[in-house]
Amino acid sequence: MDKFLINGPCKIKGKVSISGSKNASIPILAATLLFNKPVIIKNLPKVRDINTMLNLLKSLGSKITLSRDRKTAKIINKKNMKTFASYSLVKTMRGSILVLGPLISKFYKSKISLPGGCLIGARPVDYHLSALKKLGMEYKIRDGYILAKSNGRLKGEIIKFPKISVGATENSIIAACLAKGKTILKNCAVEPEIKDLTQFLNKAGANIRWSGRICTIIGINSLTSTNYTVMADRIEAGTFCVAATLTKGSLQIKNLDPKMINTELELLKKFGAKIKINNNNIFIKGPDKIKSIKNIKTKEFPGIPTDLQAQLMVLMCKSSGKSSITESIFENRFMHVAELQRLGAKINVINNKAIIEGNTKLKGAELMSSDLRASVALVLAAMVANGKSIVGRVYHLERGYENIENKLQKIGVKIKRLK
Repeated sequence: MDKFLINGPCKIKGKVSISGSKNASIPILAATLLFNKPVIIKNLPKVRDINTMLNLLKSLGSKITLSRDRKTAKIINKKNMKTFASYSLVKTMRGSILVLGPLISKFYKSKISLPGGCLIGARPVDYHLSALKKLGMEYKIRDGYILAKSNGRLKGEIIKFPKISVGATENSIIAACLAKGKTILKNCAVEPEIKDLTQFLNKAGANIRWSGRICTIIGINSLTSTNYTVMADRIEAGTFCVAATLTKGSLQIKNLDPKMINTELELLKKFGAKIKINNNNIFIKGPDKIKSIKNIKTKEFPGIPTDLQAQLMVLMCKSSGKSSITESIFENRFMHVAELQRLGAKINVINNKAIIEGNTKLKGAELMSSDLRASVALVLAAMVANGKSIVGRVYHLERGYENIENKLQKIGVKIKRLK
């Protein structure tokens, strides 16, 4: 099992290009199941979760041709696609549940394993299932599988989500594209990745409109052949922005619309970062003294993303005083705390709130990743710790960060992979 050896402290300087968004690519790839005609998806990130999704589509009968750099996929579906998504493929990634909507919408049946992924909370599929049920899907759960079917085409309906859910919003939008009549989804998630999905579907002829958190979909009979370039990964960009702020570094972040991470950039300015924006470039310089901030809270977009909570906590460890951060999205997303404490961090967790003492001198240690975002937080912490740190289970990191050690090496981080 691969590990990273990091020699700290490091100061980062240079340029970094942001890869395509994992969280936008997965629903877009799932939505390709709706098509009879070829689809070309560009700017896919080379990460483990994308490989999982492509393998899942292949197992269902999609013919996939990848470009030499593996960032462009041409997808052609068979007339008779399979509708069975096995546990062996679905267990490693919760996003796999997103094939349920298109399979039911297009083929009127599906047998899909209940999904796996990071152990950061319940993330139940109930919202997905109840929304699809309102569109006409019948289902039962047996032996860890969702057995679903519909009596012909799904039918448009008004659906209000009881809680904002990214995955349930995506699954419902995809399914409603080929449903009869009009579907109105209320209390939707409005993350940029969801807007990217709807932009892709509209380019292929779908009829989807947004008004705040309300999404209206007028069903059509079929989608047309299209090619689409996936948006940049705002979480990767946010992570590198935190890294520059943390290490008193100076970084140019390329290939990203800065508006997508406006909330995060404004927050980093409060920590003391100096930030300039020019077209699709962010220039960020870390402060000599990181300011402390109390009462940060993760929220749905356009709030502070839960996917940056762990990285921000590392920043707080090195700030000038006491800080706090509340996790309001997932109930089990503080698993990195114990590992940060091994480096010397002083963090006290009370329910879903972490109180962090600043001015901490971190010392290198052996660390263990528990989930995708926690693992990158440990890498950041090791970058500013004195001495050598070893971060284990880096396969978590590879689920969502493309070529991370190469990108970090190029900007001055003393990191190498141990086999």
